[in-house]
Amino acid sequence: MPRANRYFVPGYVWHITHRCHKQEFLLKFAKDRRTWVQWLFEARKRFGLCVLNYIVTSNHTHLLVKDSGRGEI
Repeated sequence: MPRANRYFVPGYVWHITHRCHKQEFLLKFAKDRRTWVQWLFEARKRFGLCVLNYIVTSNHTHLLVKDSGRGEI
């Protein structure tokens, strides 16, 4: 079943989740989680993300991201 359309609302805080491919435990080692966090902060600098909070587990991640008001997340 397809997902419902997502509507962009300027200035909102978004909860974004991402699961590893095939629900595998690709982030089970601390060094892998540190690498993912480094990628997150590189993306934050590159794209101007406002990351309020994040959590990295062994097979998925959660982000709280504030919209910059430009229509992009």
